[in-house]
Amino acid sequence: MKRLVFSHFPVAPDVALLLLRVGSAVMLLTHGWSKITNYAERVNSFSDPIGLGPSLSLQLVIFAEVFCAVFLILGFMSRLFLIPLIINMAVIAFISHGDDAFNRQELPLLYLLVFFVLLLMGPGKISLDGQILKRRRY
Repeated sequence: MKRLVFSHFPVAPDVALLLLRVGSAVMLLTHGWSKITNYAERVNSFSDPIGLGPSLSLQLVIFAEVFCAVFLILGFMSRLFLIPLIINMAVIAFISHGDDAFNRQELPLLYLLVFFVLLLMGPGKISLDGQILKRRRY
């Protein structure tokens, strides 16, 4: 038991980053996918929290929740693609649901926390970024 609790697994941080990165991106992808499939219904009635117009706001949210999430799953240029995700979640939490109860802000705040941690930590070695950097070291 002592060995299990106190031993160090060198691959654990990279596996944890992989699980955090892929898990959060896949869950976010489900939100974005519903926006793509119902695009025609939502395009004129989508909320416009920062004054860009409902169509452009929806397109930016789809870009973040689908395309950035796919690149995050792959771990390719992760830190760059985390920036739109962080902005998206901050707008949702603090502007779109800024006056709502905490339970409406909780999910975007959790995503914001995860994406900020990934921005600080990077994608880990089990990612395309990690493989590209590994090749460049030699």
